[in-house]
Amino acid sequence: MTTHVTLPSPAGDPSPTDGLSTPVDGVDVVGALSPSRVGDFLACPLLYRFRTIDHLPEPPSPDAVRGTVVHKVLEDLFDLPAAERTPDQAASMLEPAWAALQEVEPDLTAMFGEGGGEITSWLASCRAALDQYFRLEDPRYLEPAERELYVETLTDTGLLLRGFVDRLDIAADGSIRVVDYKSGRAPGEGWEGKALFQLKFYGLVIWRMRGVIPTRLQLMYLGSGEILSYDPDEDDLLATERKVEAVWRAIATARDSGDWRPRRSALCAWCAHQAVCPEFGGTPPPLPEQVTPAD
Repeated sequence: MTTHVTLPSPAGDPSPTDGLSTPVDGVDVVGALSPSRVGDFLACPLLYRFRTIDHLPEPPSPDAVRGTVVHKVLEDLFDLPAAERTPDQAASMLEPAWAALQEVEPDLTAMFGEGGGEITSWLASCRAALDQYFRLEDPRYLEPAERELYVETLTDTGLLLRGFVDRLDIAADGSIRVVDYKSGRAPGEGWEGKALFQLKFYGLVIWRMRGVIPTRLQLMYLGSGEILSYDPDEDDLLATERKVEAVWRAIATARDSGDWRPRRSALCAWCAHQAVCPEFGGTPPPLPEQVTPAD
């Protein structure tokens, strides 16, 4: 089996919209957005700037890397014959996935302090997430149509929407289920809509790409063993498109004015950029001469 590992990239990967305007299928793209970058801007415009314009480095976190390793195991699990997709088999794939990740990023063990003594308990938390997965569904009876599927579409305004879908299930009647794994816990009451936005975004992109509205959007929370499902309709996805376009207009306004205001919230406790944030007495670096936001 060929092993490939993709680390989380908070600052975004190189983009076809890194230039002022890049032709895609003959259309000049005005910009690009992924669900993560939309979430960044809505949470804090300055955070969006730090990640997509300044590309400030962020140290990896055990939680984020747990998600990467667990996603890798679940992706590779479906390469096996159906009968072999068992909890024991998934557990046996965990340490090799972690070792492969360390080959790509050998400094990851620094997350666990001197000597990496906390790795054992961290690996146990990865195993617990995989155990929760098997409580939610039995992969022996599933044959996903796609895994880690890159999707993209252009809106009528030339905005490129894109991202990676963890899993796409297609039934015999052609109905589509979009599945996303989360290694953390399900959101508290009142936060479900925010959690589902990512899937509505993907539902919109798949609809535009394939001409079929997904029947179900499903988030699997492996930290708490819960499933959050939603069945979208055309109005839902059109509303999502309007929201994304509105966010892009706000980003363009901030770009043109240079006004990337911080928005203080409880999320600041996990931000890696407090040292350069005015809310914490810091000073942001000078803006690059040519500002071209891309996801």
